[in-house]
Amino acid sequence: MSAQLERLRRRLAAVPASVKKAVEPALVKSGEEIAGRMKALAPEDTGDLKASIRVTPPGRSTPPYSQPGGATVAGENQVLITAGGDDVRYPHLQEYGTTTAPAQPFFWPAYRLTKKRAANRIKRAISKAVRDGWGT
Repeated sequence: MSAQLERLRRRLAAVPASVKKAVEPALVKSGEEIAGRMKALAPEDTGDLKASIRVTPPGRSTPPYSQPGGATVAGENQVLITAGGDDVRYPHLQEYGTTTAPAQPFFWPAYRLTKKRAANRIKRAISKAVRDGWGT
């Protein structure tokens, strides 16, 4: 492991839990905003695909069979956005298309359209949390 990576790990480990916890609402809000955009862009045949788009907050598990990743536990300061589940196992086919059906992307376009706004919100929350709570 490089010295730079080790130094970064030590610095991240030194961040107080209160600061990490203060950023969580901004993460969830950003995830909800991206998921809302995904739902707006998702094709509406039966509505099952739109209903399957979910935001998983830190420490929780994503739905089984969801794309990307299936049942995965979101890490600390991580929000996961998934599409699909037990009944809806085709989001990747909708996103990328098949040999017989054209692609109808909704997942990655929504992410690309919203990621800058979400990143700015999270950076502001981090800055505020560090200013307000580093000494506690």
